[in-house]
Amino acid sequence: MKKLLCVLALSSLAATAAAQIVIGQTAGFSGPAAAGVKETTDGAKLYIDSVNARGGINGQSIELVSVDDKFDPKLAAENAKKLITEKNVVALFLVRGTPHTQAIAPLLAEYRVPLIAPSTGAMVLHKPVNPYIFNVRATYQREAERAIRHLSLIGMERIAVLHVDDSFGTDAVVGAASGFIAVGKQPVAIEKFDRAKPDFSAIAPKLAKQNVQAVLFIAAGAAVAEGTKALRDAGSPAQIVTLSNNSSSGFIAQMGDNARGVIVTQVFPYERSIASPIVKEATEFAKAKGLEAMTPAMMEGYAGAKVLVEGLRRAGGTPTRDKLLNALNNMHKYDIGGMEVSFSTTDHTGLDFADLSIIGPDGKFRR
Repeated sequence: MKKLLCVLALSSLAATAAAQIVIGQTAGFSGPAAAGVKETTDGAKLYIDSVNARGGINGQSIELVSVDDKFDPKLAAENAKKLITEKNVVALFLVRGTPHTQAIAPLLAEYRVPLIAPSTGAMVLHKPVNPYIFNVRATYQREAERAIRHLSLIGMERIAVLHVDDSFGTDAVVGAASGFIAVGKQPVAIEKFDRAKPDFSAIAPKLAKQNVQAVLFIAAGAAVAEGTKALRDAGSPAQIVTLSNNSSSGFIAQMGDNARGVIVTQVFPYERSIASPIVKEATEFAKAKGLEAMTPAMMEGYAGAKVLVEGLRRAGGTPTRDKLLNALNNMHKYDIGGMEVSFSTTDHTGLDFADLSIIGPDGKFRR
């Protein structure tokens, strides 16, 4: 009898130790956004791994199940449904892309699943408030407006906007328009291109002929790299500005010789400033894993993971989807390291920080 009780106790302990809180992620680990997706996910894993190393959440480890949607919105929705119905995830996390997140939104409502820290700053995910989407970054509209204001401030008069023809591009253009209104200027041109098959053969010479001084380029990294090369080949020396979806070292590599001097908006503090508590903490974890340094994209993933973990902690001993939703909606002024995140049933923005960086001759972001 004693042996049986001992075996049962050991089995119970083993079950507890093996228990996992399953979180799902669908993102373009291959395709035009792959570089940023990898770095954002790596940043999230830094924090999740550190939590698991300390015993997890009430003895339960967090398992992040990541699947590749090839940056295809249709595949993103298919992946999300499998994660929800087959893997029984408590939440979805770090989904990449505006049309991709929109494709997943109906599933969130159908199965009452929270999506935490989608890697997109689309305004449609902020207003009106989606009860299942919890953002942990500023909007693209805020970034685009800030970019136009900056270009005007440094004396740029002939500014063009070049954007991908999808919900991401259309959304960010609204912010750019606000920026132009704020500085009392008009764009020289607003051009769009197909997301699946970008073609700059006609657009680049046209912008070069118009002698544009700066181009706000709203697109994924691969398209920005291709379009910038086309502009340079057409003889345009225009200042290139792009948004934080391209704030990865992988994007710098994609840009190659055209990287230097490109301005990239940022939505988290400078990743090399240890004066920022969240950066200092993340950098220490990165060094412990043998990583050279943090990148802006890694900071986005790291911040999102901190919010995810805190939500799970507040959801109690056995987190469920409903418990997590309630915990997040009651998260007020949670300090993730010098930055406070707040949610309520009427506000799911979380953070509203926006800054600018420039790619230096050393191939790193500078501020």
